[in-house]
Amino acid sequence: MTDPSGGAGQIDWQDFMRVDLRVGTVTRCEPFAEARRPAYRLWIDFGPEIGEKKSSAQITVNYTAEELVGTQIVAVVNFPPKQIGPLMSEVLVTGFEDVSGAIVLTRPAAPVPNGSRLI
Repeated sequence: MTDPSGGAGQIDWQDFMRVDLRVGTVTRCEPFAEARRPAYRLWIDFGPEIGEKKSSAQITVNYTAEELVGTQIVAVVNFPPKQIGPLMSEVLVTGFEDVSGAIVLTRPAAPVPNGSRLI
């Protein structure tokens, strides 16, 4: 029988709730020229409780910088900040690999308030 968790093992509800996944709107996006692989620098508004956070994402295959502005995305907001070249990434943008290995962003199917938590 195949492990449906992909080998990660089962977790309980408390484990899941420790991962703080929130919706935010991309307010600014620009090419991240200093990145080792093609990427964008993103500024994401997570609403008044969390505010605006920065991140980088290797999503240049499926998205242009212009189309990302105004788009809602899902990100992990409770990882510690990580230095990526000259950028201090404050959140982890989530997505899935398509058949070619390029990232497709995780997004709500309809608009929701910035800062809404995935539950």
